[in-house]
Amino acid sequence: MVDVKLLGLWYNPFSHRVEWALKIKGVEYEYIEDDLHNKSSLLLESNPIHKKVPVLIHNGKPICESMVIVEYIDETFEGPSILPKDPYDRAIARFWAKFLDDKVAAVGKSNFLKGEEQEKAKKEACEMLKILENELKDKKYFVGDKFGFADIAANVLAIWLGVFEEASGVPLVTSENYPNLYAWRNEYCNQNKEYSPSRDELLAHFQALFPAKAK
Repeated sequence: MVDVKLLGLWYNPFSHRVEWALKIKGVEYEYIEDDLHNKSSLLLESNPIHKKVPVLIHNGKPICESMVIVEYIDETFEGPSILPKDPYDRAIARFWAKFLDDKVAAVGKSNFLKGEEQEKAKKEACEMLKILENELKDKKYFVGDKFGFADIAANVLAIWLGVFEEASGVPLVTSENYPNLYAWRNEYCNQNKEYSPSRDELLAHFQALFPAKAK
């Protein structure tokens, strides 16, 4: 029997990247919810450098960092490929995943911060969104003709951004200003309903961080 455990947080997009990869591959696993404010000894022992989720523990060996874990899952377990087969397409998928990891924090900051810091984050987020909008021109997914590695990396934009927008009252992506990204987001959500967390539960969680905007 394969021993697979995932340490995560239910509302954390990086944890869900790993969950989606496991589900795409059909891997059975034990999910262990951690506590951001009272981190478990298992998490601290498994990820002593960064002390954060997600962590995949496979046969007793921990793997950290969400996209490193996704690639490990793709290489280790049988099932549909997450990274493209073609070497060039794999390189492009890794490029966009790295780009997203480097830039996506601005999306959260544009919702969570206030004043001058928020405006700076919004500018950075919009610059990133313009690049992604152009990349998705005449394309259904970031690489190839199916949902894959780079799309998993972009899950914050697909699901969490809409929740952040509604909770904070700070809209970023609409069908008018980013039509290609907006269409990609709709396709993403429609295709991955079975893998996605409850939007209502996510919204309630993040609305608690924006009490002035909560309905």
